[in-house]
Amino acid sequence: MSEQNESLCGDYEKLLYKQLLAEYDPLIRPVDNESEPVNVTLGIDLQQIIDIDEKNQLIQTNVWLRYDWKDKYLRWKPEEYGNVLAVRVPIERIWKPDILLYNSADQTFDSTWHTNAIVNHDGTISWLPPAIIKSSCKIDITWFPFDDQKCTLKFGSWTYSGYQINLMPGKVVTDTYIENGEWILMGVPVKRNTFKYACCPEPYMDVTFTIWVRRRTLYYGFNLIIPCVLISTITLLDFSLPPDAGEKLTLGISVFMSLCVFLIVVSESMPHTSDAVPLIGTYFSCIMIVVSASVVLTVLVLNFHHRTGETHHMSPTVRLLLLDWLPWLLMMKRPGRKFRSSSFRRAKHIYDLQTKERSSRSLMANVLDFEERAALRKEGLPNEIKDCCLKDGHHSLDMSAKKTFLERSVGWELISILKELRFICDRIRKEDEEHEVISDWKFAAMAIDRLCLIVFTTFLTGTTCAILFAAPHLYA
Repeated sequence: MSEQNESLCGDYEKLLYKQLLAEYDPLIRPVDNESEPVNVTLGIDLQQIIDIDEKNQLIQTNVWLRYDWKDKYLRWKPEEYGNVLAVRVPIERIWKPDILLYNSADQTFDSTWHTNAIVNHDGTISWLPPAIIKSSCKIDITWFPFDDQKCTLKFGSWTYSGYQINLMPGKVVTDTYIENGEWILMGVPVKRNTFKYACCPEPYMDVTFTIWVRRRTLYYGFNLIIPCVLISTITLLDFSLPPDAGEKLTLGISVFMSLCVFLIVVSESMPHTSDAVPLIGTYFSCIMIVVSASVVLTVLVLNFHHRTGETHHMSPTVRLLLLDWLPWLLMMKRPGRKFRSSSFRRAKHIYDLQTKERSSRSLMANVLDFEERAALRKEGLPNEIKDCCLKDGHHSLDMSAKKTFLERSVGWELISILKELRFICDRIRKEDEEHEVISDWKFAAMAIDRLCLIVFTTFLTGTTCAILFAAPHLYA
């Protein structure tokens, strides 16, 4: 009995196909009145976001399109055909709306798979063609990598106006959506638009689906942002590195080159557009400016550090700024010295010079007095010897000559010693002065280093916080 029913059902369906499509013309709109439009509902089942190509500004999605309309020529009474309620008909055999994706970027333009349509007994037709859609998508890189993107799928009839096809938005189903590793689906709002083009006076309708996605920031956080923050932090170590280490300038240049590499990586993944500068690009640019400035200031610090009194003279203004006020402002203490006002320093300097001058004059006076007395003794020695020989005899002459000879010998030795001492003192004083000048330049370099460390730390921290917290969201 069941085999007989199946045979009858097959015969009814065969008869139904034959009668439905016998005189059917797929070029004729299925309406009772030519002035009436065909109501077509379009919805989608979003299955997967395959890829979003930011560089080429493309989005590739896997969707199922849902078309629903009524065809007055495809109706029957189920009781006359063995209670057959619906049949599957090749879409090429019946009329279908010529709806295409306006912003398609596919080479074939129409990438839908022409599946069979489900024809119900009341003339309602449901057609669910699957499609791998590649469409253009305007990428907004302003907040990259903390960005949201909204890509549209614009569907509309290519030849039928709004007077012939009334295109209406249908449901958007995401129950079977497969999550993407880079993007989070926020929603798919749909909107119906009506346009009048310059070519035609009739209105044309389209249904636009907006795929709203948000970028997952974990990948970019670990591979771009955190390394960049760490590299920029290394810049601060450049101001803590002693100039004598020899690697101060090399460190700054190495950091600069590292940031250039990161910026190249970011630029290669971004579209070549001048509409906006990505947030991470702005951050990298700020960090590169800071690193460039640090390299320039490092050169200045090294220049100050290696200056000597023979090549550079420290002006009073520079001394006041770099040795007095700046160390006091930065709370830097120089071993064995305290901060004093400039007037006190000048007064003490003048007092020291006067003391040294008086000491030098006293020493020179003693030396000259001793030399004069020695010279007088030298000139008067023959007369004394002569007088001693005439008056006191041979014994007195011998004792006086010995005494005079000893005094003269000791005097010349003292004069020689004093000259050597004076030469040694002058040389030591010059070395001390030279060492003092070198020490002043080195301390000035240290003060500039400390100032740069504080200023750059504040700037880097402020820039990082300001740029990152300006993003709409930090984690997704």
